[in-house]
Amino acid sequence: MKKMFLPLLVPTLLGVSACTPNNDSASQDQSAKKEMPVASNFDSVYNNISDADIREPLKVLSSDEFEGRLPTTEGEKKTIEYLVSEFTKAGLKPGNGDSFLQKVALMEITADPDMTMTIGDNNFAYKEQMVASSKREQSSVSLEDSELVFVGYGVNAPEYDWNDYEGLDVEGKTVVMLINDPGFENPESGRFQGTTMTYYGRWSYKYEEASRQGAAGAIIVHETAPASYGWSVVANSWSGPQYGLVSADKGASRVAVEGWLTLDAAKKVFADAGLDFDQEKANAMQGPYNKAMDIKASVTVNNTFKKSESNNVIATLPGAEFPDEHIIYTAHWDHLGKDESKEGDQIYNGAHDNATGTAAILAMAKAYSELTPAPKRSVSFLVVTAEEQGLLGSKYYASNPVIPIENTVANINMDAMNVLGKTKNVAVVGMGKSEMEDYLEAAAAKQGRTLTQEDRPEAGYYYRSDHFSFAKQGVLALYAEGGNEPADEETAKYRKRMNVIVTGCYHQVCDQYRDDWDLSGIVQDTQMLFDVGVGVANAEAWPKWNEASEFQRQN
Repeated sequence: MKKMFLPLLVPTLLGVSACTPNNDSASQDQSAKKEMPVASNFDSVYNNISDADIREPLKVLSSDEFEGRLPTTEGEKKTIEYLVSEFTKAGLKPGNGDSFLQKVALMEITADPDMTMTIGDNNFAYKEQMVASSKREQSSVSLEDSELVFVGYGVNAPEYDWNDYEGLDVEGKTVVMLINDPGFENPESGRFQGTTMTYYGRWSYKYEEASRQGAAGAIIVHETAPASYGWSVVANSWSGPQYGLVSADKGASRVAVEGWLTLDAAKKVFADAGLDFDQEKANAMQGPYNKAMDIKASVTVNNTFKKSESNNVIATLPGAEFPDEHIIYTAHWDHLGKDESKEGDQIYNGAHDNATGTAAILAMAKAYSELTPAPKRSVSFLVVTAEEQGLLGSKYYASNPVIPIENTVANINMDAMNVLGKTKNVAVVGMGKSEMEDYLEAAAAKQGRTLTQEDRPEAGYYYRSDHFSFAKQGVLALYAEGGNEPADEETAKYRKRMNVIVTGCYHQVCDQYRDDWDLSGIVQDTQMLFDVGVGVANAEAWPKWNEASEFQRQN
């Protein structure tokens, strides 16, 4: 039996020390942390965060000139130059010694799209019924008549008493898995967290676990509802240049082939194997499950690969009293670049995802630089690369921190911000995890807003953006955005019309800047998260994780 793995971190696994002088005061009366000095001009700075502060950089970053901001391209060069220029104008200092940049070593692997996956008598076409790729640094990687094994959800979760690999040797075989986790479509079972996705539901975990189990290949069956996105997102995101962090073993510890099948293709495969897909899925929901499929798969992935360097951008406003302690705001600057094989529009401009968050972080930096006096603790702004490739920029930073993890008080993330106008509520992604929500609640109340859980917890957004890289290291990580309750009737009408456009353009070429976007919701959220950060930066004690959270510091 293969070694068990716990991706959801507990104190004994973290090895993170939070024993700074100020953090030792965390045991003080909690009311003390709410009494903090505020800059004399806080209100004017807060109120001056404007549409113009966000609209201009949003428009620039998502323009065709920036070519979709794919890492290591000319689009990255223009993006980095722009960000450094804006941080410099705001009067911030380089966050990495005398540099605004942190180099991130990437391995770029591009699979030749001229491939077919054969399973039994079926030949599946690339991007139409399947996608396949490899993280191995090899020019050609193949599965040849690899036996398929259905492993249910592909989950090995000791704390949930669930192991789909129990008693199974999959070495040299290809595992087929369902997306999401067993709680999603069977919430009444009480397993996992019901319809709220855990990390076990993420595609990244499933490939990682299949690799740990020694499988040769791993194929995920795509379904729109449990994945929370359509097949076009898979086809666009898993084709073209794919990036990973440079690894010492050149990817040898990964499964040879990582792939997806459409639901229709998967049903054909199960039928040819003499199995009913719906029945097998029902079995997998009831408890740990695996079954040999008695059918074989073959595919050859021809790769071109090269090492390259991308950049995280980091800027800092030094703290007035505790400059070694930092609150870090994050956003990712990258998107999907361009696809010259497409007719018509070829550029994935990534306006919503995530020129909005990047523009807001620039507005945030400008606001902080205007505070008099500066906050007690330092505030840093980390704009990371390669989020779209699996949170690589933030993952690299968390493993190679410029600011020591033990000096990092909290992370506040800004990703795909609200272009749907002002809201009455604030959606907290991963609600209930930490005392950061106390500060958020106070900042939201100042705007007449209330906190609510995200409206699609089943999508697992807490594990899908850059704050997760910090949470895994024990750093408090807050991700919150405008909710689903429009501020007024006029906003509701606008929201209904625009929401269709924005939702349908996720990872598509139509994710473009629009002059008719109502950015008041981004202004509202930027002001709120500014308020949160200032509060934490000036607090007497560090905030803490809630006891029920799977992420903790080791004190």
